[in-house]
Amino acid sequence: MTTRFRIRIRKNTLLGDGQKQLRSDICFQDLQVGQARVLSKRRLIWGHWLYVAGLCLEDGQLLMVVTNYAPDKAITDYGKRWAIETLFGCLKTRGFNLESTHLQDPERLSKLIALLTLALCWAFSTGLWLAQLNPLTPKNHGRLPKSIFRLGLDFLRHLIFQLHLNFHHFFNSIKFLSCT
Repeated sequence: MTTRFRIRIRKNTLLGDGQKQLRSDICFQDLQVGQARVLSKRRLIWGHWLYVAGLCLEDGQLLMVVTNYAPDKAITDYGKRWAIETLFGCLKTRGFNLESTHLQDPERLSKLIALLTLALCWAFSTGLWLAQLNPLTPKNHGRLPKSIFRLGLDFLRHLIFQLHLNFHHFFNSIKFLSCT
């Protein structure tokens, strides 16, 4: 059984057809913004015959993905990867530093992850609320200065570390966890 994969490739990756090679960006250079295409035949890449899919992003850059199965879904599946990467970033280096834990017992680790999931939802909800009150202005490169999650996490951390001064605000922030 072969492991299924989706891998992003660079624009200068060479794609072969068995006789000649062509840069991957040349195969997709005519795509318009938002337009996607899957090459009709598998191409020889890094010594393997793989499917290649491309998408022209909003900024005009090309997103090209190689895969060994279901090429029509390669771009969509690859897009889901970023949501997962963002989640792990929040749980790890950009948020809760989960990688610093020394827990090894599966049951304890499971409880920690459950608790961090609640904290992540709380921070994200708080960040959304703060962004509605005071919208973040994108920087020159088009990205926000802070993520919505980070905005909420920093606010909650400030409240908790100075709880004696922010008791009322802290209890108001807990209301975000309520479904009512």
